[in-house]
Amino acid sequence: MTSDASRPIAAVLGRAGIPDVGRSVDPLERPATCGFGLARLLLAAERAIDIGAATLRHGRAHIGALISKGDRDFATDVDLRIEAEIKACLAGATPGIPFLGEEGSGEQDVPGASWVLDPIDGTINFARDSPLCSISLALVIDGQPVLGIVDAPLLGERFIARHGKGAYLNGARILVSEVPGLREAIVGVADFKVGVGSEEENRVHLAALGRLARESLRVRMLGSAALDLAWLAAGRLNATLMLSNLPWDVTAGLLLVREAGGIVFDYDGSSHGAGSRYTIAAVPSLVEPVRRIVVEAM
Repeated sequence: MTSDASRPIAAVLGRAGIPDVGRSVDPLERPATCGFGLARLLLAAERAIDIGAATLRHGRAHIGALISKGDRDFATDVDLRIEAEIKACLAGATPGIPFLGEEGSGEQDVPGASWVLDPIDGTINFARDSPLCSISLALVIDGQPVLGIVDAPLLGERFIARHGKGAYLNGARILVSEVPGLREAIVGVADFKVGVGSEEENRVHLAALGRLARESLRVRMLGSAALDLAWLAAGRLNATLMLSNLPWDVTAGLLLVREAGGIVFDYDGSSHGAGSRYTIAAVPSLVEPVRRIVVEAM
């Protein structure tokens, strides 16, 4: 980051009321986090993100060949380097807390606390020189995010949320932007699926897009689910729709949305969780209209 990189730390720790290192104010502080206070964990997370963000910025000139992960699904050497660097940094700063990364590090559904990382959400954007890509890191305790960072190094923006303490962009508090209805709403839609299961999911995707095109103000496809959720939290979007539920894509972003006053839910209206089929998020006034569109498209 630029000189603003240190601003979220001071702003979130000071203005959001996060306690000093070692103090405990709620059950989330200990013992699930291996004795680390969330203030210390936030500092460790930001330091790790600083390292990853520097690699992402430098890596624009050193992307190399795309690494295939399946049908039209790719990583780059930069993805792998960022994941390795952040994993090592967190392991040194927070030993004993497991780690799950998109590119193959760790295991899902670990009890207690764990870090969840997407080293580059929007890899194809990054590879094609688009700034719409992000690093997404969350701390999860028993399946629920308690700390989340979505960092967009090429935009100079860092979004931070802590459970019960609000959401912030470069140190300034952010809130979702309510609208009266879908006709005034800008809706973000995640990428179409590739690989196994894509035909059925994309059928629903296309049907939902058709309905949103008719009923909403505009539809946007950024190519980064984490940015979709962060932009909803910042009021740039009013709803987002992702027809999947991958932890590295959504965990940090869904905490941002919740802390900014939005709602994250599944197609049946239930609160979003690890077992949800879809990841749908919206300002309160749009929960039912967006859910209706998804159900009609299924």
